[in-house]
Amino acid sequence: MVPGTAVVAVTRAAAILSEGHTAVMRNTTVDVNGEDVPGYIAFPASGSGRPVVVIQEWWGLVPHIVDVCDRFAQAGFVALAVDHYRGAETTEPNEAQKLMIGLNIEQVGHDLAAAADDLLRREGVEGDTVSVTGFCMGGGLALLAPTLSESICCTAAWYPAMPWPQYAPDWSRYGGKAAIVHKAESDEDWAGAKIAAYAAAIVASGGTVEVDDYPGSVHAFFNDARPEVYQPATAALAWDRTLRLFRGCA
Repeated sequence: MVPGTAVVAVTRAAAILSEGHTAVMRNTTVDVNGEDVPGYIAFPASGSGRPVVVIQEWWGLVPHIVDVCDRFAQAGFVALAVDHYRGAETTEPNEAQKLMIGLNIEQVGHDLAAAADDLLRREGVEGDTVSVTGFCMGGGLALLAPTLSESICCTAAWYPAMPWPQYAPDWSRYGGKAAIVHKAESDEDWAGAKIAAYAAAIVASGGTVEVDDYPGSVHAFFNDARPEVYQPATAALAWDRTLRLFRGCA
């Protein structure tokens, strides 16, 4: 966790279970159509900032995603992650894939729209628009997010995965909005054509999109909790580009 980050309500905590599994304490809830959905929120030390919704990878709302929220807080944002799995998390790829494929995309859409509304109601949140970012599974959902709420102005999608048959964003709702895609070179064979098609649809709808290629990059290059894939220089460059977009989002 980044030193100096102030967190509203309960601060981050983790408990190591007997199997070596890490459970992250959720410190807030978001009202999604009457359901109190757990989540994690971090505020900057100043107590105020522009809002960001952070979307989990297929592992769940795990410590890495909490750390990402804390990094955004250190950069001056109020960052909120909603637990789309409702408490489930895993370190096993096979189980993660099952959790991801089992997502109800319509429900996730409700989660994201509610998260944006929740942030804009909170004391200390500045502005009237929300940025969204996500990783892998969350990257695909981050591309969807601006179509779900007029309040979501821009998105940063990291090596997005879009495996759901029912994934069909209404790209016409991207008018006046912006996206950046951090594409991993290792994903080109299975994701490159989809990303290009989605980018074209966003532009055709009056939005703007920047698709950034990172030579030699691998999927999940931002995840410093996984040293086998983490690429610090690439991660830092993509992070700077994300902050640049979000600071200009209006």
